[in-house]
Amino acid sequence: MCPAARPVEGPETLYLPDDLEATLWAESPMLYNPTNIDVDARGRIWVTEAVDYRDFNNKPETRLNHAEGERVVILEDTNADGKADKQTVFVQDKELVSPLGIAVLGNKVFVSAAPNLFVYTDTNGDDKADKREVFLTGFGGLDHDHALHALVAGPDGNYYFNTGNAGPHVVTDKAGWTLRSGSLYVGGTPYNKVNRGNQVSDDGRVWVGGMALRINPDGTGLKVMAHNFRNNYETCLDSYGNMWQNDNDDQVVACRTSWLMEGADAGYFSKDGTRYWQGDQRPGQPIPVAHWHQEDPGVLPAGDITGAGSPTGMVFYEGDALGPAYRGMLLSCEAGRNVLFSYKPQPQGAGFRLDRTDFISTFPRVDAEYKWNEVANDTRKWFRPSDVAVGTDGALYIADWYDPIVGGHAMHDKKGYGRIYRIAPKGRALRAPRLDLSRMAGQLEALTNPAVNVRALGFEALRQQGEKAVKPVAQLLKADNPYVRARAVWLLAQLGPKGQATVNGLLTNPDAQLRLTAFRALRSQQTDVPALCRQLATDPSAAVRREVAVALRDVPYAQCNDILTTLIKQYDGQDRYYLTALGIAADGKQEAVFEALRPALLADPVAWDERTANLVWELHPAGSVGLLARRAQATSLSSAARRQAITALGFIKTVEAAWAMLDLSKLADTTVARQAAYWLNFRRGNDWASLLNWEEAMPTKLTLAEEKAKQMLSLRQRLMDEYTSEADKDKIVRQMAQDAEGGKLLIGLVADKKLPEHLKKVVGNLIFQNPEASIRTMAEAYFERPTLTASGGAVKTLSVATVASLRGDRGAGAVVFEASCATCHKHGGRGAEIGPELTQIHNKFDKNGLLDAIINPSAALAFGYEPWLLTTKNGQTYYGFLISDGAQAVVIKDAAGQKHTIPTAKIASRKQYTTSLMPDPVALGLSEQQLADLVAYLLK
Repeated sequence: MCPAARPVEGPETLYLPDDLEATLWAESPMLYNPTNIDVDARGRIWVTEAVDYRDFNNKPETRLNHAEGERVVILEDTNADGKADKQTVFVQDKELVSPLGIAVLGNKVFVSAAPNLFVYTDTNGDDKADKREVFLTGFGGLDHDHALHALVAGPDGNYYFNTGNAGPHVVTDKAGWTLRSGSLYVGGTPYNKVNRGNQVSDDGRVWVGGMALRINPDGTGLKVMAHNFRNNYETCLDSYGNMWQNDNDDQVVACRTSWLMEGADAGYFSKDGTRYWQGDQRPGQPIPVAHWHQEDPGVLPAGDITGAGSPTGMVFYEGDALGPAYRGMLLSCEAGRNVLFSYKPQPQGAGFRLDRTDFISTFPRVDAEYKWNEVANDTRKWFRPSDVAVGTDGALYIADWYDPIVGGHAMHDKKGYGRIYRIAPKGRALRAPRLDLSRMAGQLEALTNPAVNVRALGFEALRQQGEKAVKPVAQLLKADNPYVRARAVWLLAQLGPKGQATVNGLLTNPDAQLRLTAFRALRSQQTDVPALCRQLATDPSAAVRREVAVALRDVPYAQCNDILTTLIKQYDGQDRYYLTALGIAADGKQEAVFEALRPALLADPVAWDERTANLVWELHPAGSVGLLARRAQATSLSSAARRQAITALGFIKTVEAAWAMLDLSKLADTTVARQAAYWLNFRRGNDWASLLNWEEAMPTKLTLAEEKAKQMLSLRQRLMDEYTSEADKDKIVRQMAQDAEGGKLLIGLVADKKLPEHLKKVVGNLIFQNPEASIRTMAEAYFERPTLTASGGAVKTLSVATVASLRGDRGAGAVVFEASCATCHKHGGRGAEIGPELTQIHNKFDKNGLLDAIINPSAALAFGYEPWLLTTKNGQTYYGFLISDGAQAVVIKDAAGQKHTIPTAKIASRKQYTTSLMPDPVALGLSEQQLADLVAYLLK
């Protein structure tokens, strides 16, 4: 419930705290489809538009389209009445394809439009772009929302930005340093077809998926700050230097809002980017845990799991204009749920506690029980907040994309309508200040302004003055606003020896957050990182010690072994953030760290306390194999402690670990043996693939289904034999076309153009009678499905509007779900986890949106659910979702949920499809009433 929720009338009612008010500040035609907004020093709002978004999927001729390219527009309130009354088109450029980010820094405007991060310069101050340059290029994700997002100036004077997982990202900075990041994810657009994990950047590290990045203003010093996200829409920072981010999920239950630890792995893909989370999901793991690899060592805690939705823009509010209750508020737009979430992050150990509140929404309640389907065309659900920014006046500005569905796959709004709301204190007029950046007083005023990128202008102007600015900037250390004090710390560290001396004195300040900021600021300017780290290695704050730990990642062990030992001694055995930081500090030196710790460990690993067990799990060094195996076998330990030991073994890439796991799989203790067997079957397809002779270690007996597949493969070989008669070939294809395994093999032959036309016609007449629904669906890519007719003989079609008008029966819908959907989808604990989980689907779609997704399943495939057809060199065919694509093996999950591990070297061909694995309701024989019943059940 929004705190003291009070409706504010407008095109749709907004519910927000009682002491705030909302006004419709701007709307179309002043702007269209806003993706991102920023504020300049004059208090104007700059907007990136995306009316040409995914033209390949949205029929541009049927809706608003800008043939001359996307635009950046400037909106201004010239008479201070709280509403925009002037619009200027800054630039319209065909090179801007669905830009997703904007940062206005003086006369330079950074626009994010993958594959490029452009900088436009207004050289003469007429609010028109005079020059366009490529600041960085090489990002994946052209016309894709899992792509390059907004740049923002950090409190250190550097620029921060992020990109989603639509790689590969091969980006070289101005100094020649190259980032290489990728994963197995392809799809979402026709342009995102080639990608791979396990790519090594110039720092020798493997970065995967989406990333949070930092770069110097001159384009040098590109650095990965955190990685392994899915679709991290925007990174924002507070003035202490903390990074905050949200991230979208694959299903509908695991979106997250997170604090980011420098260097951290956020856990979406496997560590090398070759496997989706589904490929790594262990038996019994719930989706949010598996989705973000939360039970794997070396992974950052996920933060707040917000559930279903489509998170977008973020900002950290540090101003005072809205009132003291709102200073320190983290805002996260949630376009899928029609809400802005708010947090007041509280330091907790080495991390933060994030308690979520529904800050602003078009609904009085934002929860899983709201029945979105009560109104078929409920425009309250069209509120799609895409970004939020803080004005120079301290007001909040919220961009609304406005569409019946979230625009990731399709857009239903044909007019491109968009709007911006202004949130201000009730009954108080806020005015944008006139900032004179030519004078020191104006520069200081800019540095203390609540608008994020405006502060950067003051920061840079003061930094240029060096020690001359030390005294006035130091006065800000006495400010009432703690965020202003933090900004002063960052700037003083860059104002020469006098400024740095002042900051050095803050390392003993009673305020832990100020000590932490002073450490970060000095670290950014000093080359002797170990000396700085030693000063704070015993700091009473776990957060400060965490920061010391992450600073040691690139320091050789010989230069920091004493510091690491000191930090490890202070681990309390409970703080997961602190443990993660220790893992980052030990990166590349785990074996040495463990050997140094070993003399202090109890000789009997069964007697280890939780603290020691957690440390060994996080480090999982090769030297711990025997010790972990003993813990796994110890019946005196809890099942959780034994499972932790087995998991740690599973992350050690040595033959000794593989043999130890094999021994565990042979224990009489079936609980341990089953877990070990899982790890053996899992690792034989990746990290342990070449370590054992698997046919000897784990000989397998063919199942009935595998015997059947072998028979069909034999028929395929006869079919391909030039000496087989045409009559026999006709009989063979007829037999194969009506068998599930045979049908897959035939489609593989058709896909590879190896089946003659006359035999293809025979297959086409029979394949839609195949008992396997996925085969019939796959066949539609190559054969014309026989026309299905209604009882009157007319071609059977289904209308969203017609079905939406029918009253559905939930009980009858549950029967339809069990009969037609539960083989692939889970809802309320019932069904299989093959396709997307549907329990929270009502939080993502209204009635019309869900009906459209069911009736037209291939129109907007969920990312990660594009089916693949793999054919091996011996002709075996596999069809399903690709969940692992490594150097040693590929894993595909078929329509029955079975995972098949195929050695990469044995694959002859692969093809990705744009048609859904899900049959349409006509093919399933569902009536309009049954669809209405099904939707009523799913939206309950």
